[in-house]
Amino acid sequence: MHFGAAQLSSGQMSQTVELPRLGGPGSGLGGRWRVVVLNDDYNTFDHVAETLARFIPGVSLADGYRFADRIHNTGCAIVWSGPREDAEEHWEELDGAGLTMAPLESG
Repeated sequence: MHFGAAQLSSGQMSQTVELPRLGGPGSGLGGRWRVVVLNDDYNTFDHVAETLARFIPGVSLADGYRFADRIHNTGCAIVWSGPREDAEEHWEELDGAGLTMAPLESG
């Protein structure tokens, strides 16, 4: 038996019944939320790298430059993921520092 299923027994026969999901993964306040920085024509590599190192836990200046390079070359980068409340705080910090931000993404 797996999660989300119930066993019903009638005599010697058993039947697996799938129960409906009330919400998918990442729905509601739980799940992982992604903070995404977008490329733009006005933020410098230095500013992006320094801002990420300042506000995103565990991101060094060297990591910030790697993110800045990815943002420049691909148009965006997921710079942090985790609980919604923390994601909102990081998003607001980066937005307040002038970085171009995508809306928060769940998933």
